[in-house]
Amino acid sequence: MFTDIPLFFWRKNLAALLIALVVALPALAVARPPARDEAPQYEALPLVRSSQNHLLVRAEINGKPAVLLVDTGAPLSAVAIDRATHFGMNPVSAKSKIPSRLNINGAFNAMSIARSLRLGALNLVDEAMVLIDFSYLRQSSKDGGQERESDGILGTDILSPLMAVLDYDRMLLVLKIDPRVSGSVPGFNFRGHRRVRMRESEGYNLYVDGSVNGTKARLMVDTGAFATLLHSQFVLRMKIPLRQTQFKSVGVNLAQSRVRLANITRFSVGSLDMQSHRVGVINLERLIHGGLLDASPPVAGLLGSEMLARYHAIIDFGTKSLYLKN
Repeated sequence: MFTDIPLFFWRKNLAALLIALVVALPALAVARPPARDEAPQYEALPLVRSSQNHLLVRAEINGKPAVLLVDTGAPLSAVAIDRATHFGMNPVSAKSKIPSRLNINGAFNAMSIARSLRLGALNLVDEAMVLIDFSYLRQSSKDGGQERESDGILGTDILSPLMAVLDYDRMLLVLKIDPRVSGSVPGFNFRGHRRVRMRESEGYNLYVDGSVNGTKARLMVDTGAFATLLHSQFVLRMKIPLRQTQFKSVGVNLAQSRVRLANITRFSVGSLDMQSHRVGVINLERLIHGGLLDASPPVAGLLGSEMLARYHAIIDFGTKSLYLKN
C-alpha cells in the first residue's frame, strides 16, 4: 500500500481511446483488438491468496513470468527493484519523457517502463511502473532463507481504466479488454450483498463511508493491507482502549511500526453493520495525505483484506462499488 503519487498520472480517457493518457508520459496502450465480432470482451484471471493474506495474480513482464500483488491501495503499478534486471526494466534517464523518480511515502523511487505487461490475453505496452524495494514482504523459509511473495504490484492505474471486478469468494479478477464495450461485467451474482459507493480521491485511492462506534468516518479500500487498520490519533480521540501486541506493520519506504489492538463495539461500512471487531491500530500519517485524516468525516483507516474476505467482498471499479454481505 502506498498513496503519495503526484497527480500527473491521468487515466480517465481509456474507455474512449483504449489508452490511459498520462500527462507528459508515454501512452499505456492496449494491444489492438481483433474485429468486434471476434474479440473477447473480458479476461478472467484466477487469484491466489498468499501466506500474508495478499491476493496474487500471474502475469508476464517483457515476456517473462511474474507474480503481482493486486493492491487497490496502490495508485501506480510497481516492480520489485531486485527483479528489475531480470525483467529488463532499467531506470529511465533524466532526459526521459517521464519523471525519472517519484516521491512515495517520503522517499524517492526510480521509474521504469515495461515494454509489455501481459495479463492473460490482455497486453499492455509501454507501461510506466515504479521500482520499489519489496524486501519487507518476504518471510523466512524453512531453510533459513527469504521467500519471495511477489515480483511487483498491480495497482489502480491499471485496475480502474480496465474496469476490473475483484471477487473474494471466487478468487477471480476480471478485466474488460475493450473498455468501449458498454455494460457491466457479466456473470456476477450480487444477491444478498449490500452495495457501498466508493469515492475516488485525487490520488486515485478508493474510499467508502462508514462509522466507528457511532462516529462517521471513511475507510480506504486496500487489498494490499493484510488486515483492517485504524489511525492511532483517530482511536485516541475517541478514547478507545488499546492493547499492545507483538505484531508489526510495514509499508513501502516505511519503517516497521508496532500494531496495537482496539475493540470496536460498533463498526459499519455503508449500511452493513459489522458489529464488534478487533482491529489493528497504527499511525497512518505517512500513508494517507492531503488532509484526509482531518477531513469531515475523517479517513479513519484502511479496510483490509481480512475483513474484505470475511464479508465476501466484490470490488467493481467500473461502477465504483463495493459489495459486501454477512
